[in-house]
Amino acid sequence: MRYLLYVLIMVLLSGCGQTMLSQQERPDDLTFPPLEFHFPEVAQQRLESGAKLYLKEDHELPLVNLTLLVEGGSVYDPQDKTGLSQFFAQSLSTGGTANLTPQQLEVELEAMAAILTVSSSRYGYTIDLSLNRQDLQRGIEILGDLLHHPRFDSARMELVRSQMLENIHRKNDDPGSIASRLLREAIYPDHPFGSDPTVTTVNSFTREDLLELHQRDFQPEHFWLAVSGDVEKSELVDLLNQQFANWPATPSASLQLPPLPAAPAGKVILADKQIPQTTVLMGHPGISKDNPDVFALQVANYILGGGGFNSRMMREVRSNRGLAYSVYSYFQVGRRLPGLFIVSSETKSQSTDEVVTLLKQLISQIREEPVSAAELELAKESLINSFVFAFADSHSVVNRKVRLDYYGYPEDYLETYRQRIADVTIADVQRVSQQYLHPDDLQIVLVGDSQVYRDDIEKIGFPVEMVDLHETP
Repeated sequence: MRYLLYVLIMVLLSGCGQTMLSQQERPDDLTFPPLEFHFPEVAQQRLESGAKLYLKEDHELPLVNLTLLVEGGSVYDPQDKTGLSQFFAQSLSTGGTANLTPQQLEVELEAMAAILTVSSSRYGYTIDLSLNRQDLQRGIEILGDLLHHPRFDSARMELVRSQMLENIHRKNDDPGSIASRLLREAIYPDHPFGSDPTVTTVNSFTREDLLELHQRDFQPEHFWLAVSGDVEKSELVDLLNQQFANWPATPSASLQLPPLPAAPAGKVILADKQIPQTTVLMGHPGISKDNPDVFALQVANYILGGGGFNSRMMREVRSNRGLAYSVYSYFQVGRRLPGLFIVSSETKSQSTDEVVTLLKQLISQIREEPVSAAELELAKESLINSFVFAFADSHSVVNRKVRLDYYGYPEDYLETYRQRIADVTIADVQRVSQQYLHPDDLQIVLVGDSQVYRDDIEKIGFPVEMVDLHETP
């Protein structure tokens, strides 16, 4: 009897399940409303000192994040002082203040569980401070002291110098780093973008160099502040004005961007390294953010090599032929000067020439043949739908707003981004591919066992140069 009852229940449940399944819609039949996204509001104010403040209040957690962007950076390093901005940032971060020794600064930050970092980039310095809400006043006092009165402790300076020298002596350890350096040197000869610190330049840095750079760049009118977290605007403005308002006005020289060199003719650069695979890196000058074709190029690059497994490069080089684990392309959209178009891959030594030839062919193909409607729609939908993930938290929102204004993007850039991507056509993709992709002008850097593939690479028709990695750094 119990068995019959069990069978009856299972039959009834099975029938209900089939009915429920038959009523469910297929995933590809589901419809959704259009994605709506509005950029969150960010409060803005110019402080008494001239510093620009951007604030996004978020009282969910008792935390405050502050990012300070300062105009300057490696693009302004003199050729005989290459690496000075990096040396400055690390020495500022670890060298203490006028009122705190390096050890005292570290102990106080650790007691507050605060994180303070300083970094340099091409176009500026970034200071990040993260701390608990209850320590906000003291944290901003420390930040003001560091920005206004850096100690540049001599012992810490020498530690930074030794670390930079060690990195120079190890610069040929990683094939990817080698390829990146050689590509920049080939495209940007005698320019800060193509220069790296040397033993000579690093040993030349003095405390006077740091003080001079500090006086030139670290003035409140050069400060862009992005703040998010558990803080009221009025309180924050008062705290910042206390630290920045009394700085004496110091005249500073205007920063002039060094002009880029002319684009070089295409060539192959071989760096011999006894490893079983080849690092392939190729590129040529690209565009800046002010170029109106930047949106069409994002779509074109997604189709070519920027769309992961949806891209032609990944599909042809990895999926169809199994020649590489990873392959991709991208445009470094220059914030002030044009950046680079770059293609990157790694493959076994024996297939190096095949991969290089195939990548050049794929670049030529997108120039010569219109992309399909399916490729275009997938690229546009992916770029539009991924746009919202750039604003995952409050600090990413306010930080993005600061950087857009710092680099002079149009006021409506974020609001119009998705529509500008959606407006790209098949004809636009082919036009920009023809205008900005130049397979015959590529600088092709190959790091690996060049004896395996040199003869085949020469058949590409490009001049071939050998680089001696054993030269003393």
